[in-house]
Amino acid sequence: MSSFKYSIKKVLINFFIVIGLSVLLGFLFLKLYLPMYTNHGETVSVPDLNGYTYDEGKSILENASLEYEVSVDSGFSTDLKPLAVLKQFPAANSQVKTGRKIYLTLNARNAPMLKMPNLVNTPLKNVQEILSNMGLERGDIVYVPDIGINVVLEQKYRGVEVPEGFEIPKGARIDLVVGDGMGNQILEVPSLSGMDEIDAEFLILGSGLRVGNKNFIENDTVPPGKIFMQNPEAGTQVKTGELIEIWISKENF
Repeated sequence: MSSFKYSIKKVLINFFIVIGLSVLLGFLFLKLYLPMYTNHGETVSVPDLNGYTYDEGKSILENASLEYEVSVDSGFSTDLKPLAVLKQFPAANSQVKTGRKIYLTLNARNAPMLKMPNLVNTPLKNVQEILSNMGLERGDIVYVPDIGINVVLEQKYRGVEVPEGFEIPKGARIDLVVGDGMGNQILEVPSLSGMDEIDAEFLILGSGLRVGNKNFIENDTVPPGKIFMQNPEAGTQVKTGELIEIWISKENF
């Protein structure tokens, strides 16, 4: 009987020893080996590469102990140099492990070519949206006598009239020849007070008027970028195509 109890006791002791060793080994694996194997805690912040050239971005990543790969896709922005970084993944300021690969999308070396849309006979107020959606810029507006008020009569690129479908580079400035309604209509000048520059310009053009001088003046009582004065004043009766001069508040430095 005593021998049986001794055997049970021995089995239990061995069992608890095995359990204890298992717990200890598990603890050591999780707290020591696994962190060392996976470089746990050794992370770096992904630098913001937006706008840097490819060579600059490569140098920054190498200094941060990160690898890189250039995506086969590319985009295009007129605001950036050729081969500048347009996008990156992971995003800037992400926490990643040392040696992580950062995928870069670069700005195309040459602007992609677009087919010129047909703006002729289109109201001027719709042209801005059409050009923006295509990645083009609106250039100068020249008014000529015509019965159509604020209707596009000609579309030009670099001084040459371009037909629909003609290929032009993305980001190109398109100049417009617009009818002034023969200048025989009397219009009321809208109020521009408190508007920003772009919205005011749209309202002026949409009202059959033209944008005159833009004066950027410091004004302590008006937020920067907002219009605080105009000439002629709101409510004044003027002819179609009249120039509207505006004063815009600028930041104090």
